[in-house]
Amino acid sequence: MPTDEHHFALLLHTIRSLLGPDGCPWDRKQTTLSLRKYLTEEFAEVLAAIDSNDSDNLCEELGDLLFLLILMAEINARDTTFTLQDVIQTINAKMIRRHPHVFGKGKKGTDEELEKQWEAIKTEEKGE
Repeated sequence: MPTDEHHFALLLHTIRSLLGPDGCPWDRKQTTLSLRKYLTEEFAEVLAAIDSNDSDNLCEELGDLLFLLILMAEINARDTTFTLQDVIQTINAKMIRRHPHVFGKGKKGTDEELEKQWEAIKTEEKGE
């Protein structure tokens, strides 16, 4: 049975092919800014699927959103701003930092305590 990693690699290959020299002219000319409106539209469609409790549609819309996120990361990699690997490493490190009760020596508290802890860590990260 194919793994999540296999499916992710296939999607990444598809996106890189679309952006490649023989890829899709429309995709190749996109920028982070030009994709902004599609990101907004897809996010609204994800919210609509959630609101209507339509899991089939939610699956499809999350796929559309994931496609755009990876496409934007690959465009930024092409422009040497950052890579998809940078995006993944950054969010993984952030989630580990913000969950010391899971990945460190923090104590598991109530939802309210954990939310306060999250906000305190976030504030510290932002240097506020």
